[in-house]
Amino acid sequence: MTAAEPAIRVQGLEKAYGKLEVLRGVDFDVAPGSIFALLGSNGAGKTTVVRILATLLKADAGAAVVNGFDVATQPSDVRESFSLTGQFAAVDEILSGRENLVLVARLRHLKDPGAIADELLKRFSLTDAGARKVSTYSGGMRRRLDIAMSLIGDPPVVFLDEPTTGLDPEARIEVWDTVRSLAGRGTTVLLTTQYLEEAEQLADRIAILHQGRIIVNGTLAELKQLLPPAKVEYVEKQPSLEDVFFAVVGEGNESGPNRK
Repeated sequence: MTAAEPAIRVQGLEKAYGKLEVLRGVDFDVAPGSIFALLGSNGAGKTTVVRILATLLKADAGAAVVNGFDVATQPSDVRESFSLTGQFAAVDEILSGRENLVLVARLRHLKDPGAIADELLKRFSLTDAGARKVSTYSGGMRRRLDIAMSLIGDPPVVFLDEPTTGLDPEARIEVWDTVRSLAGRGTTVLLTTQYLEEAEQLADRIAILHQGRIIVNGTLAELKQLLPPAKVEYVEKQPSLEDVFFAVVGEGNESGPNRK
């Protein structure tokens, strides 16, 4: 993959389960080293997109490329290019944090798994808790450990599928800081979320997926320009991402994200 090429390219993706059309022609590019948020309500098709990109599911039509490799014809190369963190932390509660990391490093046949584990514990501010069983960790700590485990082997692309689902506000902020640090080190992050604030806080670009299609795609500033500012008591009120979301998907969409 050259520097000019996107780290992820999705063109015309379609997927149906029987008569239910989940994806109806999805297109987007993700620049290397950026955070791209795929925003949508439950059932919008976000996880289906991730599963296709992760070679866990075959698209009915369209094409997708990850790190320069075609997901349909080069699945092995694609799988070596990314890590996937799902909605629930895939950690072993019986083991300590350090033992979880060492185990994954050994499974990947990497040299000096102990050093790899110690570096990641330090990077994710878990050194003091490294010897403790994961069963004693808070939700935010488990999620940080989960993301740390997914980074063993330094994948250039990371898929985070609704990584803060079920977390309290403090834990959510911990995960946000972790995601920012990933992009700061040059990792490409595809983030799916139904939380408007999460996309607003983290993403370089935001695409809103609604009823199987990308209906808007741009930077936060570009999305805000879709709505005119409203003047309220001499102060110009800029539209929020929430305003944009409900304007483009329709105020009457009952399945949309909860307003904060």
